[in-house]
Amino acid sequence: MTASGVPVTPDAPTARRWLVEELADPVYSRDESLLDRFLAWVVEQLDGLQGVGLPPRAGLLVVVAVAVAVVLVALWVAGPVRGRVTARRRAHAVLAGDDRRSAADLRQAADAAAAAGDHSTAVAERFRAVVRDLEERGLLDERPGRTAHEAASLAGRALPDVAEDLRRGGDLFDEVVYGERRAGAGDDERMRALDDAVRAASPAGRAPVAVGPGDPS
Repeated sequence: MTASGVPVTPDAPTARRWLVEELADPVYSRDESLLDRFLAWVVEQLDGLQGVGLPPRAGLLVVVAVAVAVVLVALWVAGPVRGRVTARRRAHAVLAGDDRRSAADLRQAADAAAAAGDHSTAVAERFRAVVRDLEERGLLDERPGRTAHEAASLAGRALPDVAEDLRRGGDLFDEVVYGERRAGAGDDERMRALDDAVRAASPAGRAPVAVGPGDPS
């Protein structure tokens, strides 16, 4: 213990409290680099420890120990949060990592589901066909785990004429697949129209592609 009653080597709860107090400091709202902030914090701690009678070398060791403890606690806190975000993103993926079906395969699956009256599956498979088609055309990189929002946003930059249609299609996909909404025939038609529009669209500077409903990919 120091003369001020603050533990020299903090336990986990104390280190966590110090981390929260430090990050709440208004200095973190300024345009300073993380290194500048850290160095300023170290100097401040050294000044404080010298005020309670610790020699400079011992004070430096104490500050380093505290800094290491704070970093370890920060990593421990961030780890589970990062893991939950990654898991949530993976759970909302459009295409699974092991789904190697082509756009044509996915369209056939959507057609079969629609013919059987399973419009929810038809909507899901049709949007997957849209994303796979964009990958096959080189407008999206092949990246398993991409969410509908990410796919729509990235594809919309390449195909601005259908950006809003893509966004709505991504929303419909999420509502049906992850929001437990039951799709109807109208939803299936809207997703078919999106598929046709995206297939006919070309990046800026290129002539549009003539694609009619039901044409092969």
